[in-house]
Amino acid sequence: MSEYELRPHHGLCIGFFGGKGYSDEFNSNMSYIVAMLKRNDPVVKLVKGTDVICKACPNNEDGACVTQGKVTAYDKKVLELCGLNEGDSLRWSRFSKLVDSRILSENRLEEVCGDCCWNYICSKL
Repeated sequence: MSEYELRPHHGLCIGFFGGKGYSDEFNSNMSYIVAMLKRNDPVVKLVKGTDVICKACPNNEDGACVTQGKVTAYDKKVLELCGLNEGDSLRWSRFSKLVDSRILSENRLEEVCGDCCWNYICSKL
């Protein structure tokens, strides 16, 4: 069984993704990842580095995010609120449920990533 590396804050992004992103290449990759996670419910390993979504992101320069400080803070907050640690592995469905119950249902999205450039999309939904 395959295990996919995933930044913790991407557990939020995936739930709000509606086909809009940085580029066509990014959108195509993100659409594929979202569909695969929902269809296959694979094991995801929570990492604080680049992951399967970052692969096609224009902010990924030589394997590192140009906004590393900001996204690392998002990752840290998601892990904290979900009671998880970097390096934990769990099924996508379990992680998604934790994100929903401990962040979204508790109205803590703004606390995690209120300064994200995509926040205007997420806060409308």
